[in-house]
Amino acid sequence: MASKAPLSPGLRMAVDYGPLAVFFIVNALAPGSEIGRILAATAAFMIAITAALAFSWFRAGHISPMLWLSGGLVLVFGSLTLYFHDRVFIQVKPTFVYAMFAVLLGYGLATGRPLLQNLLESAYPGLTPRGWRLLTINWAAFFAVAAIANEVARAMLSWDQWVLFKTWGMIPATLLFTIANVPMLLKNGLQLDRKEEAAVPPPEG
Repeated sequence: MASKAPLSPGLRMAVDYGPLAVFFIVNALAPGSEIGRILAATAAFMIAITAALAFSWFRAGHISPMLWLSGGLVLVFGSLTLYFHDRVFIQVKPTFVYAMFAVLLGYGLATGRPLLQNLLESAYPGLTPRGWRLLTINWAAFFAVAAIANEVARAMLSWDQWVLFKTWGMIPATLLFTIANVPMLLKNGLQLDRKEEAAVPPPEG
């Protein structure tokens, strides 16, 4: 396959967070009972994440490992939600993803393997080894806190409140956390002429 230009930051944001927007909109607008809305929103989420994977492949010629992982888990947990008619599966999916990212990044730190650098190097050109280590520590801590927060929210909130938390709580928190890391990145070698790309966080889906 011929080499294709990478997705712009705006397109990457659309690919990463568009499916979540579809999930929120369908849940808000679908008629019927709560379980009917849950199933409709989950099915729409699965279709949207599949479309995002396909768009990334045809537009950029590849799919990032993190998007593969997030999309695959959406399809697995979404299928379980649809089959069992039980919202718990789609609600624990973010917890599973966050916890897995935290463990993987922590493992990379403990073993000296730059897992985050291997995944995101093109988005942080010029970043020094110290910068990658600090960024990995920060993201590992963020994902661990996010996993706990999702479980607390899942246990304490109604379905619609949890959807609001996931869409209007976690997405802005992730974006703000990413932006908050930029000064540290700039101090550790991030190239100024491409720093805007660093404002795109890893997807959760």
